[in-house]
Amino acid sequence: MINVGVLGFGGLGQAAARLLEGKTEMRLVAAADQQGYAYHPEGLDVAACCGVYQNQGSLGHLPHYGVITPTSIADLIAQGGVDGYFLALPNLPNTFMASVAEQFMAAGWRGVLVDALKRTSAMEQLISMGDRLQAAGITYMTGCGATPGLLTAAAVIAAQSYAEIDHVKITFGVGIANWEAYRATIREDIAHMPGYSVEKAQAMSDAEVEALLNQMHGIITLENMEHADDLMLELAGVCSRDRVTVGGIVDTRNPKKPLSTNVQITGRTFEGKTSTHTFTLGDETSMAANVCGPAFGYLKAGINLHRRGTMGLFTAAEIMPQFVC
Repeated sequence: MINVGVLGFGGLGQAAARLLEGKTEMRLVAAADQQGYAYHPEGLDVAACCGVYQNQGSLGHLPHYGVITPTSIADLIAQGGVDGYFLALPNLPNTFMASVAEQFMAAGWRGVLVDALKRTSAMEQLISMGDRLQAAGITYMTGCGATPGLLTAAAVIAAQSYAEIDHVKITFGVGIANWEAYRATIREDIAHMPGYSVEKAQAMSDAEVEALLNQMHGIITLENMEHADDLMLELAGVCSRDRVTVGGIVDTRNPKKPLSTNVQITGRTFEGKTSTHTFTLGDETSMAANVCGPAFGYLKAGINLHRRGTMGLFTAAEIMPQFVC
């Protein structure tokens, strides 16, 4: 049994917890939000965790196993007993994920960390920490959501048909019924819009986000995003980052996807022919399913690497995820 923790308990963190309910190889024993954490080495009651978070605002209010604390991440790390953590955290500010990794190293914790990081610049910070993570006994899997993640890995596999890659184009469609269920994710998307930045999006109040979404009729259209798929594919030797483009549409008022999420890999074969492979995700799969599923698949792969003594930083384009039963 792999004991798992989830840092961040917004929409994505709660979805990750619910996904683990159906698994027999992993169990949720730890979870944290900004105001507190919950820990139980025999496994947390997911329904109770989601209920107390939604009704009282923090896992720290969970009877018997919750603790209210302003230093929830550091205090939870100190509990021990967790093999790996999924960092379901917003990367706001842009240095946040790296700062979380610093906390794990400072605590002397050894295990596996997985994130669903988006921005190239944020991932570059983690890559620069690779040697330190290795020395600390941490196996860190970065960019392991949907994009970057599932679609990036698919691009690596599809690229094998070609002698040279001309272009990798990732297009995503996301539909959510209520933006407030994924506030941090929506802010990260807004940060990619022209005229906005991570700092500006982070500083926006909920009312300001609501007003902006009303102006756009709930639709966020994104083009040429700063997405770490480019860095990951470059590091994997598939193509230079300038040949990778990422964009999509987010509908914040409708759970139906506005378009099908896909990756197109165009290249030239050794016979000199140009062709395009397309990998399309089923429209019925939600953003949460396409992010959390791969994240735990990469966590399982990271656990196997860690048990074999392989530490350091890896991307979703380097390691094959393993299905969690």
